Amino acid sequence: MKENFPNESKNKWTRIFKKKWVFPALYIMLAAFLLTAVLWYQNLERKLSEGMEDLNQTEDYNPEPYDEEAESVLQQKEIIKMPVTDDVQTEIVTKFFDYSADQEDQEKGLNLYNNRYYQSKGIDIASDDGESFDVVASLSGTVMEVKEDPLLGNVVIMEHGGDITTYYASLGEIEVTSGAKVKQGDKIGTAGKNLFGQESGTHVHFEIRKGDMEVNPEDFFNEPLSVLEQFNVEDQQNDSDEKKESDSDDEKDPEKPVPNPNPNEDEDESDDNSDKENNDSESDKEDNQQDEAEDNQEVSLANIA
Repeated sequence: MKENFPNESKNKWTRIFKKKWVFPALYIMLAAFLLTAVLWYQNLERKLSEGMEDLNQTEDYNPEPYDEEAESVLQQKEIIKMPVTDDVQTEIVTKFFDYSADQEDQEKGLNLYNNRYYQSKGIDIASDDGESFDVVASLSGTVMEVKEDPLLGNVVIMEHGGDITTYYASLGEIEVTSGAKVKQGDKIGTAGKNLFGQESGTHVHFEIRKGDMEVNPEDFFNEPLSVLEQFNVEDQQNDSDEKKESDSDDEKDPEKPVPNPNPNEDEDESDDNSDKENNDSESDKEDNQQDEAEDNQEVSLANIA
């Protein structure tokens, strides 16, 4: 029976370590392990760095198509407001000339310039005290043009999408530039004076247009922008054309009685005609009585004879 002795195991490891290839092999294994650990750590650090960058990009991610769509939806929900601040007491001194309005409102929609009357394409807004006031954007939009007109004064034109534009004229000072993005309620300038609307004093002339057609701003104040976008300007144009034709036919119709500007003359003429008829009737009656008297006298003479 063979017995195992502890010294034999030690001698075995001693014989192994005495071999030349053992320690180089251990060094190579340790170096490979260290190199693997270093590479793994670098790879882990790189992945963590990329993950943080992706997280930051996700938080800042704001795609333009969705931004434009969101901005468009918000703008459609905007309520069309007067181009003045709420703390200023103002009134509309010149109305939009509407062919379908009554005569009184049409007269309020006329501008007198150079001894001629012109139809107003917008409204003139003035303060109750006649002083200047801040003019603000009625809707959010982009400034298309800033110019100085010899008749209308300083003018700012803004676009709001959907072929809708707003005009601000008779401005004193201008606070915006062409191409600027303006939010609803932002200051555009101050009310001033111009030659075309001298009777309105210090005021702002405000217009709303859809395409090339002016619309009555008072019809759309406090209404969503979507209502204006859905408005059919062709119907308004047709109504205006029909009203013009109707007025023209009334002027040209020879059979239509023309009202007398002085009705008292008609009454006087009627009274004169009535008096004349009465006088003629009395004169005829006297002539008949005289003829009867003459006939009776002739009959009497004949009987005597």
